[in-house]
Amino acid sequence: MTTNLSQSIRVTVRFAGWMLLSWLAMTQSHELGHVVGGWISGATLIEIDLRPWHLPYSIHSPDPAPLITLWSGPVLGVLVPVAIALGANRRVLWFVADFCLLANGTYLALAWFSGEAFLDAPRLFQAGASKPMVAAYCILTIGVGYARFRNDCISMLEHASEPPMASAPHPVPDENANR
Repeated sequence: MTTNLSQSIRVTVRFAGWMLLSWLAMTQSHELGHVVGGWISGATLIEIDLRPWHLPYSIHSPDPAPLITLWSGPVLGVLVPVAIALGANRRVLWFVADFCLLANGTYLALAWFSGEAFLDAPRLFQAGASKPMVAAYCILTIGVGYARFRNDCISMLEHASEPPMASAPHPVPDENANR
């Protein structure tokens, strides 16, 4: 029984650790996306807070192309983690990337619902983004992100005692098979 309890504790701590890492990856890649978008569009970054114990934010002024600055957060907040997961093809990195996919869409949807003026969705609308475009982004990222992240969670919890490996492992050829 002690072995099962210690195994459960290890699984819980490992899962919580990956959730924390996923949250940090999402918030940082999303906010740095805004910074990159602002830089590309010629905006002046006047304030930034990337401390992990705060919700990160960046303020650009003047911002000659706010739609680029604003859209770059959720777009790069998904593309960067997915690109890293594609490049490394490790199950745990797909866990992080799929969390980022789900979380970025959920964040925009909740920001839209709340109407809080300093959140991304209201700022996107104020800058001229179309509601159908934001809705399409939310539906796509939440739909795909939920399905993928749910499967990642199940897989991580089912294979908790196994070391992380590529999401689609290649079989090791048997050297004696052709003899």
